[in-house]
Amino acid sequence: MSRLHSEQHNITRIGWLRAAVLGANDGIVSTASLVVGVAAAAADKPVILLAGSAGLAAGALSMAAGEYVSVSSQSDTEKADLARERKELADQPEFEHEELAAIYRERGLDGELADEVARQLMAHDALGAHARDELAISELTTARPLVAALASAATFAVGAALPLVTVILVPRETLVIAVVAASLVFLALLGGLGARAGGAPMLRPVLRVVFWGAAAMAVTAGVGALFGTAVA
Repeated sequence: MSRLHSEQHNITRIGWLRAAVLGANDGIVSTASLVVGVAAAAADKPVILLAGSAGLAAGALSMAAGEYVSVSSQSDTEKADLARERKELADQPEFEHEELAAIYRERGLDGELADEVARQLMAHDALGAHARDELAISELTTARPLVAALASAATFAVGAALPLVTVILVPRETLVIAVVAASLVFLALLGGLGARAGGAPMLRPVLRVVFWGAAAMAVTAGVGALFGTAVA
């Protein structure tokens, strides 16, 4: 007798994983860049901490608001498509049956089997079948604005706190080098964790996030140094 077994697929994590990785990455890069830029302008440590703390608070709120608005727009679009599909199923059931059967024929089923599959699936859950196979909307990919907003804000705050802790722990003389080095290590760890959580190879995500993080900090350090020289 065969036994059913449960499977855990990485795609089930995509909703929160994307927002979490984006939030933490943005928190590290933006706060570290801000700290490095202000430090390169020859600011004192309290000023650097103040700027970094303000960046943490503003960034976390901005990420939450932006993610909520963005994912809400996706959710609104999904709801509108489902409402339209529900109306079409009520008004034109034969056309919708043929539309679903055509999708299955394109996937490789012969005409008779495609018609039968479409008929049985529509008898069981017509809207669900069309949402999944015509609109590509499923439980795994459904937009969840509040979850995305909270994940982005929380992970941004955690990511932003890491460069600030470095600022607190190291002397002012080595602050820029220490923040850059620590932030690149944090970014590499984040890239590795994100890849592992998603079941992807680690090397490319790690190199990608470290490269762009280093580029962002280099640019802001240059701007800070130029600004500090101009002010001086």
